[in-house]
Amino acid sequence: MDANLQRAVSQWLAEADPRPGKVWAEWEKHGIALLPLGRRFDAIRVPAERIHAAADSDKPEVVATVLHAWIDGPVFRDFRSSMGPYYVLISTGADWDGPDERLTTDTYLGVPRPGHSTMLSRWVVLPSHPGALCDTRHVQTLLATATPIRTVGQ
Repeated sequence: MDANLQRAVSQWLAEADPRPGKVWAEWEKHGIALLPLGRRFDAIRVPAERIHAAADSDKPEVVATVLHAWIDGPVFRDFRSSMGPYYVLISTGADWDGPDERLTTDTYLGVPRPGHSTMLSRWVVLPSHPGALCDTRHVQTLLATATPIRTVGQ
């Protein structure tokens, strides 16, 4: 991602907070900032084992390729534990009836700065442009493959 596009995406994410300057300061200091959900986007928290089963791999490059191909939208992973969840960013108005938890209004999510990695989290699929979000239909379709693949491998 070129520097201008990365800055535009970062600015769009920062503006999810009424005080985007605070977000930039948190990114600068910690590499991660707490963003309010329910304003610009919501998130679906998906356990790592479900994503890995759907990708048929836990290798980061394989997972990134599968997520990009299937849902082509912003996804990052929490690395505070070895099986940290993935967060799929979706529209606030998107339908979601999957088994994975939707995070929305009155929730804050630690979002890494695009183009920067931290020990806590990193982007798996960067937003392709300001406002880019995942289509929940594609997310549901991908996750529907998780159980059959896991069963076949056992």
